[in-house]
Amino acid sequence: MRLAPQPSAQSLRLIILLILVMGVAPSPALTAGCPARCICDDQLVVQCAGQHLTAFPTDLPLATRQLIISNNRIVELPPLQLNYLSDLVYLDCSNNSLTEISMSTFGNLGKLAYLDLSFNTLTRIEDRTFGPLSSLVMLRMTDNPGLSDIHPDAFAKNSALQVLDVSRNNLTVLNISSLIALPTLRSVGLSGNSWSCDCDNEDLCLWVHIEGQTVCRGPPDLQGQRLGELGLQLRSRCHQGLGSWDYLFFLAIGFVIFAAGTVSAWAIGVVMVLYERYVKKKSEQMDPDDEIEQDFRLHVSPIRFRQLGPSIRPLPDSYGKILA
Repeated sequence: MRLAPQPSAQSLRLIILLILVMGVAPSPALTAGCPARCICDDQLVVQCAGQHLTAFPTDLPLATRQLIISNNRIVELPPLQLNYLSDLVYLDCSNNSLTEISMSTFGNLGKLAYLDLSFNTLTRIEDRTFGPLSSLVMLRMTDNPGLSDIHPDAFAKNSALQVLDVSRNNLTVLNISSLIALPTLRSVGLSGNSWSCDCDNEDLCLWVHIEGQTVCRGPPDLQGQRLGELGLQLRSRCHQGLGSWDYLFFLAIGFVIFAAGTVSAWAIGVVMVLYERYVKKKSEQMDPDDEIEQDFRLHVSPIRFRQLGPSIRPLPDSYGKILA
């Protein structure tokens, strides 16, 4: 049996030259270079910090384990390029111009353990944004001045998360329902936000530890007080009695019940009147024979009927036969 001949080095060079001449770029899965203005070492670390980049670096080695792109002007993390780095465990995107991230951004980064999104221009964290990051241990998301809204289920799938830092943003309310359910979470940074210590943050104030820098920005009577000291106070304030909306609700319920009772009574009365008229009309339309019999019974007195009784004789049998 003869084996197929192996391609020579000259043949391979001709194939590569043909690809270049035809203008066909190699697939990202085949690239193994180092991006321009970046440093790549033997430890699979790609260092691109402080290189005035305005776009996410291309031609990254697919085996990259750590990627540092901090201190640039990158405005977007392209999901298609980023998700080729399936072995990535460390990603530092701090001090850039990122405005938006979504669940598709990290769709294939199941090994990522450290993520830094600090010092960007994020404004909102959507539902399950970090859901694909099943191995995420530390998430830093500090110093985003416009970040005012974090979806309650943004961290619902991050069961390995241990450290979460959302300090120095513009948060006023934080729903902690998904955070409470995380089994390994041990540290949450909340300081430097404009926390509103009202009933919407009652659970947060009951949950957090007492920290000197985590204080209320409102309402005025609680401004400057620490969140961890207000949990029980907010509970008694928020559940002390009925508010104006509660009284309006009960008033509306009472009105509905009264109206329903009135309508029901009116309906029953109408039905009874109609039934009475129907019975009366039915009695007036009785059979004529019944009317004659009734008149006979009314006009012939029982005494007169007894007087006529002896004069009434039974008919003879012959008269019955004639009639037959």
